[in-house]
Order: sequence, then structure tokens, then C-alpha cells
Amino acid sequence: MSKVAVATAAAMLLVACSAPAPTTITTIPPSSVTPSPSEVSAPPLELSYERVIQRVLPSIVQITTKEGLGSGIVYDSAGHILTNAHVVGSATRMDVTLATGSASRKARLVKSFSGGDLAVIKVDDPKGLTPARFGDSSKLRVGQFVLAMGNPLGLSGSVTDGIISALGRTVSEPQEPGSPGATISGAIQTSAAINPGNSGGALVDLSGQVIGIPTLAATDPDLGGGAAPGIGFAIPSNTATDIAAQIVRYGKVTNSHRAALGIRGSTIIGDNGQLAGVAVAKVDKGGPAEKAGIQPGDVIISVNGKDTATLPVLAQELSALKPGQQVKVEVVKEDDSTKTVTVTLGTLPGD
Repeated sequence: MSKVAVATAAAMLLVACSAPAPTTITTIPPSSVTPSPSEVSAPPLELSYERVIQRVLPSIVQITTKEGLGSGIVYDSAGHILTNAHVVGSATRMDVTLATGSASRKARLVKSFSGGDLAVIKVDDPKGLTPARFGDSSKLRVGQFVLAMGNPLGLSGSVTDGIISALGRTVSEPQEPGSPGATISGAIQTSAAINPGNSGGALVDLSGQVIGIPTLAATDPDLGGGAAPGIGFAIPSNTATDIAAQIVRYGKVTNSHRAALGIRGSTIIGDNGQLAGVAVAKVDKGGPAEKAGIQPGDVIISVNGKDTATLPVLAQELSALKPGQQVKVEVVKEDDSTKTVTVTLGTLPGD
């Protein structure tokens, strides 16, 4: 699991779905649930939880590759499964089992969109799959009860509960093996425990609609990388379903709706040992950076006056901007001179 930086004032790290082990509610298939006398008199909230779990859990799957396992959500009756790109990793074939229990099914990768940490796979045999219902994440409210469903630590069909703690967060992860280095804008922060294996599962409201894709959880560097309880992040359902719909229809992402400079680069350290900016290794031919005069060897140090000391920080700044928007980019040239150029942002490619 990869550690990633949170774009908040607090010093904190993120890990791809790593958090303290929660108390889990392991469910059984809805068909075998028989109401007991105690359930008849159960509190309304408890009954709501039970109904949502019975409704949604049949749409949750476990995805197993040679590198590990994660979760996914049945997207449609044709057998498309929505998940995280870091769950799929480099695999093109994987095994899928229902969270409610079933024989393993073979699946193939349709397409990954690493820039948004999303992917779509397709099972060879879609018979009996139950597509999930997706909600409108633009209508979410802080304080709403939510359930996180998935397969943490391989415990199939596990459920944790919490609330929506905040909306509109920007979080990012460094590019490492198994982690695509995505920056997620507009992320949902939740107190529902998210653990290894929850990635790609479902964050669900009490009407039984999927409103997010659990993706990251926070750790506290002051505790030696220990878990920061109750701080997890999910990709909004509107973002996830938009990307999934493009992949299903076109086999790729045709419009990421995300801004790009059109460079490849890396963070550099200055002579004083401090983070010094993003060194440009390559510019896309005919892209925004090249048109503005940015060249390989330049070091980007700010965008619209905001320091960009690292590549993740630069990605975070770009995630808040739109394609076609003009920005001021400050660069240090190879002769140590400083220059500010105006860049008309392009669109982040769909991989």
C-alpha cells in the first residue's frame, strides 16, 4: 500500500485503503435472511442498515489478481465492474467473486484511468450479477450516515459505518508500484473505516445508493505511520460513473474534464536540501507547455502565484483548474533566470 499526501493544513499521510481494523458486520445472502422477533422491534436506524446491506451487498465483488485483492461494484448487467486502478494494477486478467458468495469468475481489464484511480473490468459470464444503483454525489451533505462495503483483508462482504465528515477534499498519492499516482479532487471524507481490500468498493447512503468509491485512508506520521482513525476518502459517484460510462462506451476515457500542462517531470531538491520545484523532463509536442515556451530542463516553481515545490502539489493545483483556463506559470530556466509564462491549460489524457 502506498503512502500519499493530503492537501490540507494538517501534516498527514494517506495510504491506499489502510486504516485500523474496524468492527465489521459480515452479512449473509439476502435470500437466507429470516426476520426474527427481535428484528421486528429493532430501532429504525438498525433496520435501515439491515435493509441497505441486503440491497447493496449483492452488487459488491472481490477482485483478485496475482499482486493482491480489492473490491469492485457491478456497474451493469453486461458484466462491467467499476473499481480503482490501483486494485487492478498491471493485471489484464483477474478473478471475481460475489461478496455474498459464489464461484470465481474470470474477468478482463477493459481500461484503467490511472489519473483518476479508476478502472473498469468485465467478467466473462455476467449471469446473475446485480447492478448497483448510483446516487448523485453533488447532493451529499456533511453529517449523512454512510456504510462502506467491500472485502477488507479478504473478509468478503464486510461492512463498516460512519458519516460524511467533509466534502470537496483534494488528496493525492505518489506514483509507486501498485499505485498510479492519482490526484483526486472533490473527494468525500468519511469516518467509516476503510482498510486494505476496501479499495474499489462502495460508500453507500441509507437509501441504498452508491455515492462514492472508497479509495484512501489516512495515517499519522507522528505516530510512526500509524493509522489516523476515522479519516478515509472516496471518489464521488458522479466522477466515477462519468469515467465508467466513457470506458464502457468507447473503450477509453475521451474527456477526463481535468486540466493538464502537458509535461512529464519530477520533484527536485535544491542545493540547500529543500524541495525546489518540478523539473520538466519532457513536454508534449504541440501541448500547452510547449506552446507557452516551457522546455525540458526548466523547473516549475509556482502556478498562479502558488508555490509548487513537489509534483504532487503541482497536480493538486491543476486539479482545481479547468481545461482552457489561462494560468501564470513561473519557471526557473537552465541559466538560473526566472520567467513567468501564460499557459492555456489542456485536458488530461485518458491514458
